[in-house]
Amino acid sequence: MGVFTRFRDIVSSNINAMLDRAEDPEKMIKLMIREMEDTLVELKVSCAGVIAGRKKAERRLDEVAARAQMWAERAALAVRRGKDDLAREALLEKRRFTEMAEALRGEIADHGGLIEQYRHDMVELEDKLATAKEKRSLLVQRHRRAAGKKRAQEDIRRMDSSESMARFEKLESRIEQMEAEADLVNFGRKPAVDERFDDLGRDDEIEKELEKIKAGTYSADTTSAQ
Repeated sequence: MGVFTRFRDIVSSNINAMLDRAEDPEKMIKLMIREMEDTLVELKVSCAGVIAGRKKAERRLDEVAARAQMWAERAALAVRRGKDDLAREALLEKRRFTEMAEALRGEIADHGGLIEQYRHDMVELEDKLATAKEKRSLLVQRHRRAAGKKRAQEDIRRMDSSESMARFEKLESRIEQMEAEADLVNFGRKPAVDERFDDLGRDDEIEKELEKIKAGTYSADTTSAQ
């Protein structure tokens, strides 16, 4: 992938959308930042290469322009000396170096445009890289909160499902059954307090019979005793 293609992909990328699709947002953002840094290095290296190429072309242009000027002066000298044929040859050399100089000027202009584009792209990428670094912690935290909220909503939806409600109702019925069975354990049995009061009543009857025996009025007939 060319450096410009990588740069365009990075600049046009939506960091939030990429994090939403990522299984590990923290790892994803680190990889994105590393990719930006690597691309920025490549842009700088490429830009430096173009700058060096432009300087070389400028030096070559100076040499070619000097040669064209030299042949122009020789052509003029030949004319002054009446050497028209020699002057023509000098003018042909001048034309050759003049055309060469024009080509070099076009090359230098192209280099200048490319350098300007590189510098613009580097500034844009540096801004995006700085933004990514500033937002790294915030974006990761937002993604984690969003993921947690999503899981909570999914849990709520599962609890609201008919299957979950059926299990809940079944559990509720089971608890009610256990409560009913517990109530039946002592069914028909008097509470301990009632038994104690019954015992007191029986004690009173015995005491009354004992008093009758002492008074000589006791009768063994249970009917008359009552």
